[in-house]
Amino acid sequence: DDVVYDLGCGDGRLLIQSALDYGVQGVGIDVDPALLAQARDRARQAGVDDRLEFIQGNLFESDLRDATVVLIYLLPHLNLRLRSRLQTQLRSGSRIVSHMFDMGDWPPSLTLRLEPSEEDSVLYLWQIP
Repeated sequence: DDVVYDLGCGDGRLLIQSALDYGVQGVGIDVDPALLAQARDRARQAGVDDRLEFIQGNLFESDLRDATVVLIYLLPHLNLRLRSRLQTQLRSGSRIVSHMFDMGDWPPSLTLRLEPSEEDSVLYLWQIP
């Protein structure tokens, strides 16, 4: 069973949808207490608050060792800053999914270009060896 971490989770929409669609356990980490309060309320309304935890914290200092999937939608310089932490803390087989931004010279295992809506979207996937 996957444990999904959403780094910079905001209002929790990705984790909540993942819990609804796939039954995952999840942890959302964000620095903004107001967004985290929204995330907790949304999870409770969706009936998945028993599977999700929302933590106020610095994603660069967070313990990621329990994650099997990490979701990020961060700017490129933040992805690069986070890269070594992901590579050292995540177990073999863990996956990282980034929306829109890559991780420099670390080639993704898979790149998906999604159908354009208002703007082009790209998902990058890495798997820890």
